[in-house]
Amino acid sequence: MFSYRHAFHAGNHADVLKHVVLLALLRHLHRKDTACWLVDTHAGGGWYELTEPSARRKEEFAGGIGALYDEDPAGLPEALADYLGQVRGFNPSGRLLRYPGSPALLEATMRPQDRLRLYELHPTEIEVLRSRLPDNRRIRTERADGFTALRAILPPPSRRGLVLIDPSYEDKNDYRRVRQTLRDALERFATGVYAIWYPRVRRHESERMAAALQQMIGQDWLHAWLDVDAAPADGLGLYGSGMFVVNPPWTLPTALEPVLPVLVDRLGRSRAAGSGLDHRIR
Repeated sequence: MFSYRHAFHAGNHADVLKHVVLLALLRHLHRKDTACWLVDTHAGGGWYELTEPSARRKEEFAGGIGALYDEDPAGLPEALADYLGQVRGFNPSGRLLRYPGSPALLEATMRPQDRLRLYELHPTEIEVLRSRLPDNRRIRTERADGFTALRAILPPPSRRGLVLIDPSYEDKNDYRRVRQTLRDALERFATGVYAIWYPRVRRHESERMAAALQQMIGQDWLHAWLDVDAAPADGLGLYGSGMFVVNPPWTLPTALEPVLPVLVDRLGRSRAAGSGLDHRIR
């Protein structure tokens, strides 16, 4: 149950897609001064040192942020340049040594009126997370199952919120739990923005994930996906990932459309690399 640690995968192609979308959502929400509650249901360690053995083991970051880090922001789409700027902010020496996970990006961009709630169940990861993002007036970090903890804080007092649901899916039941959690959350907080990350792997649950969410939501959704390679013939390995957003802002498709082709070009490993963007926004 506690075997997965994100440090082995920090900064890979899936993180790039997830965090570009996350920051684009935040930028839109910040257009209004009203306080926003930010929630990460599976927060991990906050940020990751890319010099540590866990990150160096397979160096997955080399095929993700490592392939983008030295790009000139002036030649990139705005949402991608914004993402790179945030990552570079965590590397003041100029060298890529640290990668900010979702909690670190949320904390770095939150405003004084915003509130951040972080949940992590892994016994080692939660201690790392607490040491890096300790509780204060605006941030609360808890060792808890993010799927169930979400119920206690919805709806937020401000009635504005962004919830990131990004389990590891190491347990195939996570696919079902994501759908159940989303359904319950929408009953409590129908106007919230929910960003759901999922892996693209050769597994029935993964292949049906986006379609199942679309059927459940009906409208007011956006689905962005990025494949860096063909699905492996042996059925093993992550070849892409997707982000499914419920109640996406109207600005999100325009922000992401120019980003995805650049990610395919920079991160793709073969001619099978590709991307897609679908949405149904009222």
